Amino acid sequence: MLNLTKKKILVTGGAGFLGSFVVKKLLSRGVLKEHIFIPRSKEHDLRDREECKKVVDGRDIVIHLAAKVGGIGYNQSRPAELFYDNLVMGTELMEAAKNAEVEKFIAAGTICSYPKFTTVPFREEDLWNGYPEETNAPYGLAKKMLSVQAAAYRSQYGFNVVVPLLVNLYGPGDNFNPESSHVIPALIRKFHEAKKNHEDFVVVWGTGRASREFLYVEDAADGLLLALERYDSSDPVNLGSGMEITIKELAGKIADIMEYRGEIRWDDSKPDGQPRRCLDVSNAKREFGFEAKTGFDEGLKKTVEWYAEINSR
Repeated sequence: MLNLTKKKILVTGGAGFLGSFVVKKLLSRGVLKEHIFIPRSKEHDLRDREECKKVVDGRDIVIHLAAKVGGIGYNQSRPAELFYDNLVMGTELMEAAKNAEVEKFIAAGTICSYPKFTTVPFREEDLWNGYPEETNAPYGLAKKMLSVQAAAYRSQYGFNVVVPLLVNLYGPGDNFNPESSHVIPALIRKFHEAKKNHEDFVVVWGTGRASREFLYVEDAADGLLLALERYDSSDPVNLGSGMEITIKELAGKIADIMEYRGEIRWDDSKPDGQPRRCLDVSNAKREFGFEAKTGFDEGLKKTVEWYAEINSR
């Protein structure tokens, strides 16, 4: 097992939603605060080769979490940015890290890389069996290329790159911006505002029939660090909870938790996105002992409570 206590670690996206939890977990493992470097986008543009060289210099470990990401509407409005920014950031950072002889590189992948129609539960060997869902494709394919680069760099250079494939995350500190948020924070905000404004109904995108899998953000941080410590293969590995819930069921759960009694109306002129999502998570458990600990209802309540507290100040 990789001992992290004396390692100098770069965490891109370390001030973000997932990254902030990863940093806390590193500190709890005995990594010194001064040994964790979090580059900020205002100071370091990771699409630039020279900037990537600067941020990896002197680092033992790279955890690459920085990404441009959003929900279906954001994906539809900015496909070129999502493709270019995510592809170039990952490619240049991995190249710089290899040249700097970094010991290990974690490249966070995504469930969006899977084909639109994938046998459920998604297994890692199905990753190349088709084209991703159209609204996710630019982002999903850009991140998918990291797994290609990882395998190529391991083969030619012996560079240790690991690519965990993350499902939709949720939890306290999530992005609640209506222009770029994912489904859970978007729904929480919708119900909160509808209740506050005494609105009789809430409109939700799609039919409600699509399904998703969700992983509590703190569990995701645990999984990433277990992969860092114990997994040494460029074969992508699913990191999720193994649960599946329809968007209709999800909306009902959130409405109940928030005690919103109005009607939920479905706007089927808007896309559902990928029809179903649920991962086979057996490889992560077998290879490095990861299993999600937070029950979905428990995690939802914590997220709703955090949002309510933030908006009561």
